[in-house]
Amino acid sequence: MSFVIENWFEVIGVASGLLCVLLLIRENILTFPIGLVYAVVTTVVVVRANLYADALLNLYYVVMNAYGWYYWRLGGAERRNHEQLMVGRVSSGLIWRLAGILLSGSLLLGWGFDQYTDADLAYADSFTTVASFVAMWMTARKYLESWHLWFVIDVVQIILYASKGYSTDPGLFLYAGLYTVYLGMAVAGYLAWRRHLIRAAA
Repeated sequence: MSFVIENWFEVIGVASGLLCVLLLIRENILTFPIGLVYAVVTTVVVVRANLYADALLNLYYVVMNAYGWYYWRLGGAERRNHEQLMVGRVSSGLIWRLAGILLSGSLLLGWGFDQYTDADLAYADSFTTVASFVAMWMTARKYLESWHLWFVIDVVQIILYASKGYSTDPGLFLYAGLYTVYLGMAVAGYLAWRRHLIRAAA
């Protein structure tokens, strides 16, 4: 229990992260202010673990949570119903563009961190970072397919945080546990959003 007390940032990050995703599954706009708290706390945690791509990611989350808060309230006029933003689908053309960004961005960022910093697991960390950039943008735009990408990200993050926790920082095991829960929540989120999409189309 001592490592939990010593790593209270991780505890706050886990709690706010779980609440953020739970609210997202329920399409509750409060997911975004809670997400801001999660992003700030997690930035501190990953900097201490030398996961610099993750730090960059969480700074981006701060911006995207603010954007998502705005977009869910006022954006997407073509998908609004009684002031609520409805779930949408990503076009096939956009999927290919996002895939290109994901591949090229992961390789470029991984190379940069591997060559010029002391970052650990540079390519795996960079993949989750760029994939999360894409997934968070898709979430802010309320696209169903965001859950597919979150599922893949969760699997890689579990491996990354567990390996780092084993070798350097036991507190990161809390984050590995968090992403294990996220796996189940990603499935639940996809099913919930898909039901809403089908219901709206009926």
